[in-house]
Amino acid sequence: MKVAIVHDWLNQYGGAELVLEALKELFPTAPIYTSIYDPRTMPPFYRRWEIHTSFLDKFPLVKTHHQPFLPLYPLAFESFKLSGYDLVISNKSGFCHGVITGPETVHICYCLTPTRFVWDFHNYIRGEGLGLLARKILPLFLFFLRQWDKLAADRVDFFIAISREVKERIRKFYRRTSEIIHPPVYTSRFFPSPEQDDYYLVVSRLVPYKRIDIAVEAFNILKRPLLIVGEGRARASLEKKAGPNVRFLGRVSGEELARLYARCQALIFPGREDFGIAPLEAQASGRPVIAYAAGGALETIVEGKTGLFFKPQTPEALAEAVLEFEKRAADFDPAAIRENAMRFDVQNFREKMHLFIQFALDSAKGGVYVH
Repeated sequence: MKVAIVHDWLNQYGGAELVLEALKELFPTAPIYTSIYDPRTMPPFYRRWEIHTSFLDKFPLVKTHHQPFLPLYPLAFESFKLSGYDLVISNKSGFCHGVITGPETVHICYCLTPTRFVWDFHNYIRGEGLGLLARKILPLFLFFLRQWDKLAADRVDFFIAISREVKERIRKFYRRTSEIIHPPVYTSRFFPSPEQDDYYLVVSRLVPYKRIDIAVEAFNILKRPLLIVGEGRARASLEKKAGPNVRFLGRVSGEELARLYARCQALIFPGREDFGIAPLEAQASGRPVIAYAAGGALETIVEGKTGLFFKPQTPEALAEAVLEFEKRAADFDPAAIRENAMRFDVQNFREKMHLFIQFALDSAKGGVYVH
């Protein structure tokens, strides 16, 4: 069976790329089709993969500032020639589900979210630092992009959603049904430690919608140590806001990340995420999570057992939740926390994906498509 995997862009590393790696493990010989690829920002082993890029990859500045080029991504993905494949899997949060496949090809979209830039534009650009000209011009493309995005969704044969939140967005924006298969968590990379240090931890791409600013401001109030792992375009502005108790570690090795998770007091998760892998990595390390009460966190964190929620989404509410956690810290059992994370282990992802792919292929042979 000939299989191709389509991914939005390879110029930043995060949860979407962990999903990509798990898909590549399912189909080791499958080529990757993506809009742009910057090997300097991706793990070295990606260089052993067969990766095809679009015409956008040759544009100046696109690998460091891809947002201004967003109106061109539909053309980029439609330019790929994917004839001859039996199965195409698009790993989508942007535009990659818009590839055009032949009638003989089954296209499964593993949907991380309907395109946030298109359907949640005003929240997306908040904090992005876009200039006045970009803020005036980009909305002019929204009508076209929404039409194209819905048309692209109609090309997909089967949708998989990563959470209940995303399943509802697929229904609302695309008018399509979907199956929920949670993203893979490599729990075997993380283990509890018998000792903890005094710091709290954030692990995230540093981009505005992740709302790391809330964590920084809350810990400016609390004066507790906060370590932030990750890189992104918001780092400079976050560092300006941060007090001396907040440290930015940038990218760290897998071994160092596991150690940081295992020895932290708790992971801080201040954004509204479609799913969120970092909270499950922390739980696999036996550590609780203090999270904003919305989105995927509601599916992965058990209130009072594996973490605490805060609401509203403000620094003050987060600071109060940290103080509440410190009163109840002894109530959180590392073994029970890790057991919750095991429900989302990568092996569960593999088994469910295998079953769903077989179902999709069998349905195609019978001429039955479930939309």
